[in-house]
Amino acid sequence: MARTENRNALLETTKEYYENCPGCKIDRLNEEQRGVPYRNLSYIWIVSLCTALPICSLFPFIYFMIRDFHIAEREEDIGFYAGFVGSSFMIGRALTSFFWGWLADRYGRKPIILIGTSSVVVLNALFGLSTSFWMALSTRFLLGCFNSVLGIIRAYASEVCREEYRSVALSVASTSRGIGMIIGPAIGGFLAQPAENFPNLFSESSIFGRFPYFLPCLVISVYAVGVLVACWWLPETLHMHDKKVNKRCDSCDVLEASAEESDEKDYVIEVEERKISQKANLLRNWPLMSVIIVYCVFSLQEIAYAEIFSLWAVSDKKYGGLSFSSQDVGEVLAISGFGLLLFQLLLYPPIEKVLGPITVTRLSAAVSIPLLASYPYIAMLSGITLHLVINIASVLRNTLSVALVTGLFILQNNAVPQSQRAAANGISMTAMSVFKAFGPAGGGALFSWAQKRQVAAFLPGDQLVFFVLNLVQFIGLLLTFKPFLAQPHE
Repeated sequence: MARTENRNALLETTKEYYENCPGCKIDRLNEEQRGVPYRNLSYIWIVSLCTALPICSLFPFIYFMIRDFHIAEREEDIGFYAGFVGSSFMIGRALTSFFWGWLADRYGRKPIILIGTSSVVVLNALFGLSTSFWMALSTRFLLGCFNSVLGIIRAYASEVCREEYRSVALSVASTSRGIGMIIGPAIGGFLAQPAENFPNLFSESSIFGRFPYFLPCLVISVYAVGVLVACWWLPETLHMHDKKVNKRCDSCDVLEASAEESDEKDYVIEVEERKISQKANLLRNWPLMSVIIVYCVFSLQEIAYAEIFSLWAVSDKKYGGLSFSSQDVGEVLAISGFGLLLFQLLLYPPIEKVLGPITVTRLSAAVSIPLLASYPYIAMLSGITLHLVINIASVLRNTLSVALVTGLFILQNNAVPQSQRAAANGISMTAMSVFKAFGPAGGGALFSWAQKRQVAAFLPGDQLVFFVLNLVQFIGLLLTFKPFLAQPHE
């Protein structure tokens, strides 16, 4: 006890901040301000939401957009082309995420966040103005190339506030991302083809009549403009004095080692191990890589579910669907987003504090399996009962999915020091994007195949779809246990 107090006192007297370092400025503010950093949390929220909104917003209308391009010779081929457009975003992000993470670790988080937000303003609007399949494909691909901010904002969230609020900050990042993945399709479902759905407000000769999928893209781009303006005041968190920091850390380590001579060798070993770990190759960091692999499996299931849910909801009841309109789907997703917001902001932080991130991840994955298995039977309901049950199931499913991802975010950021955090998240985004690139195409193909198996003896119709989704979820759950998943201290 005496040794610990003595060491802490020595460290406090030698703690040093550098005047022109933005990272030190944030650290100093965190030391002085012990309340909840609402302003910084709001930055995390709006940026994460901005990057997530375009990802799935096209799913409710991509079928009709491909149809209007007249590139598919048969109606059955529309899903094939739609899968390519849906996957192009993730392919672009997979190619550039590590590069943006490296730049963020070298030049700061803020400039990369500004570039990513600007890409949403321009490229998402251009996608809504697409007049051909190739224009839609290329604009989505470029949007994925430049909009690789999600990993960086996760690193930012773990740095911008005190340690006791770190789980709250990461929860905010994953909550806004999850809401964006839900509200994005809701915007696409409500606002696509406005001249047909709202003829009193939009005429066929207007720009929204000539470009029927521009309005939802424009709404998201306008929001991105507001985020871009707000981010000019975004505080930087990266320490810009690497050599001085290393010297300072060395002096602190010497003080720790000399606090009690009997422990000198132990401290020297600890110092050397810390230096080695900071220089280690991220790809050899198994606690980090194991978390990334688990995250990739769950991400594949997540985006496949996002596309399949919309297809399943609007398909006819004779094929096992719900016979919903795009507006009905939008309502379900909007309600899910509101429920998710309440859970993540009010319930997740205390639950994570009691159970820990890994337990929350395992429980969320386990509970999701029987929930998804019930979806084909929900389709047998009708009327108000159907709407009530599917809304409850959708809220639960999306809440569990985001709680699962939040736990993995915490584990991932705990596996690396700050100097490698953005690069680590860049690797995570690259790998996740590769997995997610297969989600829309694979989910669409699986759904189309299931529609042709209505009278099969084993897993007929949509039962096959949700069985495969649960199989992927179960694999991810197994990977959260030892010996595969390793904790940083191991």
